[in-house]
Amino acid sequence: MEALDQAGVKVSVALWACLAEFGDWRLVISSRQFDTADPRHAYRLLRDSLAKADHPLKNTPPILILPTNDKFIRELRRIFGKTKSVDGMRLGGQMIGDRFVEDAYVYRVS
Repeated sequence: MEALDQAGVKVSVALWACLAEFGDWRLVISSRQFDTADPRHAYRLLRDSLAKADHPLKNTPPILILPTNDKFIRELRRIFGKTKSVDGMRLGGQMIGDRFVEDAYVYRVS
């Protein structure tokens, strides 16, 4: 998150989530800056932001970039967007939007 913040990427949602559809943990992030018609642009912006922070790509965890209009992201923002602090909040065992969250650790929802 620090690397993205330093690169000026305004991340609105960030959480580690174990999603049923993947069966493993992913860093889920969403930002209006990633909302483009071409998902490659979003991943390129992410990669460039990490490179500027000298974060080796080989150390990058599995990342799922979702558009801000994704049902999952919209529901997270609806539920937690006005919460004073979600940093460190745990979620799990529930449907959020159209995804079943087995477990999650939240960094940011705004």
